[in-house]
Amino acid sequence: MTEVLGRRERKKAATRQKIADTALRLFLERGYDAVGIREVAAEADVAVTTLFSHFASKEALVFERDANFEQSLARAVTGRAPHEPLISALRREMHAMVRHCTADGAAPIWRMIDGSPALREYEESMRLRHAESLAAAIAADPGLSHSATACRTIARFVVDAHSLGREAADPEAAVDEIFRMIEAAWEVVSPSGQPAS
Repeated sequence: MTEVLGRRERKKAATRQKIADTALRLFLERGYDAVGIREVAAEADVAVTTLFSHFASKEALVFERDANFEQSLARAVTGRAPHEPLISALRREMHAMVRHCTADGAAPIWRMIDGSPALREYEESMRLRHAESLAAAIAADPGLSHSATACRTIARFVVDAHSLGREAADPEAAVDEIFRMIEAAWEVVSPSGQPAS
């Protein structure tokens, strides 16, 4: 029974990836605004309802790894080694995310996003959601006793490090510089007498 479920999940994941790859190819070839949902579905050889069962909107097709990024930020908090400082774990995760978003072939995608008001608005709402999710993970950590405001503020700084880092001439150096500031801010709000975790 598990093998059948595994196969079904693999098939769903393959269909989702095929739709996302097809959409991105069409958007880059013809422009985001020039391509409709029906065209993406037809080119991917799926029904429009199938496309919408995988992606809630046209914008979501461009940000198909959205949920993965959100989960990986929360996992950086919840899955870090015992006694590993929070900011170190988040810095490591942000380096990985920025490397992914600045890899070969990513520049045309970001130019398309930056050139589309709808995609920029979607990205902004996505970043706010990621920051809230990250703040909740930080606040829920029993080893960290910070106010909700401190958790939300640090989460926003961390999520903003992604766009600042990917836009920099040297993304790795930019992330390190940003995280030195984030670490200093986190230490300032640490409960007195306790080292920042």
